[in-house]
Amino acid sequence: MTTESLTGRAFHLHPLSIPYRLLEQGVGLVVAAVFIGGSAFGAVAGTLGVTLAIGLAVVLAAGVVGYAVAYYRRFEYELTADTFDIRSGVFGRREREIPLHRIQNVDISQNVVQRALGIAEIRLETAGASGAEAQLKFVGVDRANQLQGEISRLRRAGDDGDEAADAEFETVFEISDRELGLLALTSADAQLIPLLFLGVSVFMPALGSLFGVEWLSFVPGPGLGRVFGALLSVVGILLFAVVYGAINAATYYGFTLRRAPQEMRYERGLLQQYSGTIPLSKVQSLTIRENVLARALGYASLDIETAGQSGGEGNSGGSQSAVPLAERSRVLELTNSVEAVGDLSFERPPKRARERYAVRYAIVVAVVVALLYLIQRVAGITLYWWVPLFVLLLVPLAAHLKWKSRGYHLGEDHVVTRNGFWVQELKIVPYYRVQTVLSTETVFQRRRRLGTVTVDTAGARSLTNDDARAVDVADDTTEQLREAVGERLYDSLRRRRAGADHRDVGDTPSENGDPS
Repeated sequence: MTTESLTGRAFHLHPLSIPYRLLEQGVGLVVAAVFIGGSAFGAVAGTLGVTLAIGLAVVLAAGVVGYAVAYYRRFEYELTADTFDIRSGVFGRREREIPLHRIQNVDISQNVVQRALGIAEIRLETAGASGAEAQLKFVGVDRANQLQGEISRLRRAGDDGDEAADAEFETVFEISDRELGLLALTSADAQLIPLLFLGVSVFMPALGSLFGVEWLSFVPGPGLGRVFGALLSVVGILLFAVVYGAINAATYYGFTLRRAPQEMRYERGLLQQYSGTIPLSKVQSLTIRENVLARALGYASLDIETAGQSGGEGNSGGSQSAVPLAERSRVLELTNSVEAVGDLSFERPPKRARERYAVRYAIVVAVVVALLYLIQRVAGITLYWWVPLFVLLLVPLAAHLKWKSRGYHLGEDHVVTRNGFWVQELKIVPYYRVQTVLSTETVFQRRRRLGTVTVDTAGARSLTNDDARAVDVADDTTEQLREAVGERLYDSLRRRRAGADHRDVGDTPSENGDPS
């Protein structure tokens, strides 16, 4: 089937979607009917009741099969020059027309069974949608790839006003075996390690007493039980890291990123395979992420967020991974190829913010110790309630590292924020993508004359309160920063509008981008 034959014709889903949907949804329903119905009827009428239950299951199975066939026959989709149309519904009809210019992402996914059957699921995501605007379950793999390419071509044609040619994609990133191994090694959330170690050290004696076993009493020698317990804690943490790393390695196995002038496409996955698009004209923000282990090795990752992206399966907070893990220099190079942010120099919070962090951490430790001691006294169980007190020795260092890891940067075309020590995130937002700029002060921030400036975009991260934020800025700076971002937003929009006007008349915009 050629690409041209996709437009202007109505298509059904793949015939194999019928048995797959039956296996996915119908078998469990029928089995539940046999057991539940058999128990109910059997309690009343013995063998006759079981027979009736089996008959009911047969009727139910026939109904499920009939519904699956009817769903297949009445589900149609059609790609036109301007819209993607879907007509569906067994008992009631539903018709949808999705304008192609609103489609942000076309994602294809396949699990192991779907790959064996040669079918795939397509998800169409649009701006402003909290989830996928449409899902095709399921179409043939070739048809899925053709739809992805044709929707992309027609969308580009609509943006340019002319017929768009097929884009030529160049591979810009392909994860190597070494990078995949490092991803598995460094992907575990490092901030969970001390929490797990502390939790096991405190609560293991209580677990032993609940089962009537003195914690590691079989270990000879005074104090060796506690040492052995700590070693078991380390082993448990390592197992957690190995499992978590293996899952991430399988998720990003074979990750490949290809780029055309207006779009990126990625492929990834070992057991569950994904393929998706990242329209560069819809980019809202970029996030460079590096946890403490990756940062020590000189590695980082890059996420790209587009408008209205719901995140889909395997995504994070509405972002697509453009680089799962690579040397930081490669990540910065790709970042600058998408948004030329240049060199970054950050303004850190005032030093009184560091004092705030130290006080906060000390209060948390004190509350935890008090609660553990109270639990031991009331419940009569053995807890090492005093263990968290050792954390107080690390409070000044933790406060300094948190302070050092925060900051913001106002560039010519972008605002950049930095937050996090265990997982540091640099969020890059082009000024013309800013929706709102908010300045807030909590009760505790006001005590130290601090505030937070939040830069909101149209991306899905705004729904999860994961926007770019300049945290603990001096209170006399928050208003200046908010106004500066707002002014640069309007200036950026004026420059872009002037550039578009010059291109429309075949002229060249001025070198400095001034609309005048």
